[in-house]
Amino acid sequence: MAASNAKRNELKSLQYLKKVVRQFKSNFIKQMSLRKLLFDYSYIGAMAGILLLVEILLNLTIINLVNYTEIDWKAYMQQIDGVVNGTLDYYQLKGDTGPIVYPAGHVYIFTALYYLTDYGKNIRTAQYIFAFFYMVVLALVFRIYIKTKKVPPYVLAFLCCTSYRIHSVFVLRMFNDPVAMMFLYAAINLFIDSYWTLGSLFYSFAVSIKMNILLFSPALLLAYLHSLGLIGTIKQLSVCATLQLLLAMPFLITNPVAYVMRAFDFGRIFLFEWTVNWRFLPEWIFVHRGFHLLLLSVHLCLLLLFYSRWDTCMKSYARLRSIEKDLVSKEKNWKKKVDMSVTARLFLYPLFTANLIGIACSRSLHYQFYVWYSHSLPYLLWCVPMNDVMRLCLLGIIELCWNVYPSTYLSSGVLHLCHIAIIIGSYRDFYAHGYKS
Repeated sequence: MAASNAKRNELKSLQYLKKVVRQFKSNFIKQMSLRKLLFDYSYIGAMAGILLLVEILLNLTIINLVNYTEIDWKAYMQQIDGVVNGTLDYYQLKGDTGPIVYPAGHVYIFTALYYLTDYGKNIRTAQYIFAFFYMVVLALVFRIYIKTKKVPPYVLAFLCCTSYRIHSVFVLRMFNDPVAMMFLYAAINLFIDSYWTLGSLFYSFAVSIKMNILLFSPALLLAYLHSLGLIGTIKQLSVCATLQLLLAMPFLITNPVAYVMRAFDFGRIFLFEWTVNWRFLPEWIFVHRGFHLLLLSVHLCLLLLFYSRWDTCMKSYARLRSIEKDLVSKEKNWKKKVDMSVTARLFLYPLFTANLIGIACSRSLHYQFYVWYSHSLPYLLWCVPMNDVMRLCLLGIIELCWNVYPSTYLSSGVLHLCHIAIIIGSYRDFYAHGYKS
């Protein structure tokens, strides 16, 4: 009898559990409608989670079904082979594509990859590692978009799934550019959370992999000054400089001139055959020093033009962070009283626009350089006064320009027009988006 009652109770418990599960599934599906998932800003986290799962499968499919193409990986490994064998003179470190032209952080990262991939021979393992890098970058970028709530959830799909070039740069080409951007986005996340010193370490390490990270520095300097004051800024700059020196020390001791000239060669002339952005120019203009000086002048003028807007953003950002600190010490539910998305936007707008300006004025853009700003494009486009269809069209056109190989007069010209449109739109509609002091 007791056994019969126990079975009856067990059956009732099982039926009740099934009922609860059915109700949960019904309510979840009802609440998580496709429309909400795509357009409701409160569901952007759910969309990010779904896309991360999709991207894992997509990257595995690409690695196993699409042929790897050798471009720079072999040269990287040849250069690292020289370091491993004791050569620390940057003038002596060379590969099939030429001498090493990256700072010390690049050497340390790719030395680790050298050993993890059987001295660079195991390409498949390297691809899986870069797929992991891709997922880390995507998670860091999604976290930024979740914090800002600047774009609707469906736009996150255009950050990842639709870009052939970005997948290629990571898992089919394995350049150092995406590795540098991984540390950069980690730094941005740390800065947003007010971990300034740790953020500076990650930022400086990103610079030590690829110099393009310096394009963010004008806006970051303003963030330091307004959030930390002059003494705090000097401290953070010292952190950045100290890390650079520590990483470079073995090479500086061996031949300091070689290291500085190779790793930070601002006068390097790029090959015309690889340019994505200046194809419509004659080659003699492209390589002319006067043209490079003109681009530098335009770059500096644009930085000065945007200075007051960035200054306004960073002042407001510092003030809001100060308010948040006061609320933390006084109230438990302080997050409900301060819109954290606005605070994050105030910080990101100067960084992303500074980077775009640098890219638009670049002496040359190669195909792997697309990763320098591809993940920030949706944010920038949603700062421009136009409807969503126009924004998505611009995003698609830019993606198309980066997928035309070799570049043409039309693709390079249209790419410049898109950059100009975003820069002008961001400048003109600055105050309409709530960036007020």
